[in-house]
Amino acid sequence: MNADGKDIISLAIGSPDMPPSKQTIDKLCEVAQLPNAHGYQPTQGTPELREAMTDFYKRWYGVNLDAKTEILPLIGSKEGILHVTLAFVNPGDGVLVPNPGYPTYTSLSKILGANIVNYDLREDNGWQPDFDQLEEIMANSQKSGANSRIKLMWTNYPNMPTGGRASMETYERLVKFAKDHDIVVVNDNPYSFILSEEHLSILQVEGAKDCCIEFNSMSKSHNMPGWRVGLCASNAQFIQWILKVQSNIESGTFRGIQLAAAEAYRNDEAWHREYNIETYARRRQWAEKIMDVLGCTYDKNQVGMFLWGKIPADIQNVEDLTEKVLHEARVFITPGFIFGSNGERYIRISLCAKEEKIKEALERIKKTI
Repeated sequence: MNADGKDIISLAIGSPDMPPSKQTIDKLCEVAQLPNAHGYQPTQGTPELREAMTDFYKRWYGVNLDAKTEILPLIGSKEGILHVTLAFVNPGDGVLVPNPGYPTYTSLSKILGANIVNYDLREDNGWQPDFDQLEEIMANSQKSGANSRIKLMWTNYPNMPTGGRASMETYERLVKFAKDHDIVVVNDNPYSFILSEEHLSILQVEGAKDCCIEFNSMSKSHNMPGWRVGLCASNAQFIQWILKVQSNIESGTFRGIQLAAAEAYRNDEAWHREYNIETYARRRQWAEKIMDVLGCTYDKNQVGMFLWGKIPADIQNVEDLTEKVLHEARVFITPGFIFGSNGERYIRISLCAKEEKIKEALERIKKTI
């Protein structure tokens, strides 16, 4: 449509449009000038990057990690989903996947031959797992003789796409569930800085490191989606298993990116407040106005870089709304069904657009609806 001159405003993808901190870019440029910086790097990351990652977890989450054995850089969480699934799941094994949830949990599990077992997230439960349902799933698996074959559970808090908040109660129950059923819980945690003053990690729960893995990404919190830098944190044995897979798939990231990422992890609180909270808060006000014009309802307490809203009862299908907005208002917003059947009556608006673009999108939609 853009190629046809339609000038579509995209409020779909969650790709931060702001730059990393100045010291991050300066460090990249500095290292890139060094003649000895361009060779292969260790797959497990440079010591400088691993130390910066552990310092980041200690500073913001109060979690102690061993930089040599309990942290592993990733070229983004998406790649980490592949590595963890290959490390822990054989074809035919069960994987618990949230509905709605990040589509890659499902697609990569399918590609690798895992058996996808969906568990529901619902608005009336604050988009938290229903542990009664989870126990029922495990009981039914046990009756069929396949209980031990559910190996992995994906969770994502603060939640995408719903904006459901992280909760220590949920984290504590997830750790207990993992231990009770001898499975590994992987918490995908890239949004804990976006519109949130509270930084929670599942690894804050006592004993979580024994049965849980946490992903964290620089894409959202540090405005570095194209740099492809993330991490996973867990116990030393889990990290070794993941590294064994990872080292057979990829080589280490360019040294300049690793050292610049280490610099980014030192961003001060003022930087995070300006980019992760204040900017998104201003944009969020305009996104809420779009939801209001569309007649959608939404939770004002949700966090993250999206706004998730329920479509009016008189609209039969979410695509009726999103297609009308796309073709008549020339604004692209995401229909919730792509995240699972529990998202079929929802839309998602990305806050990764300049404020003036979101305002323009609002004016276009006002003229159409």
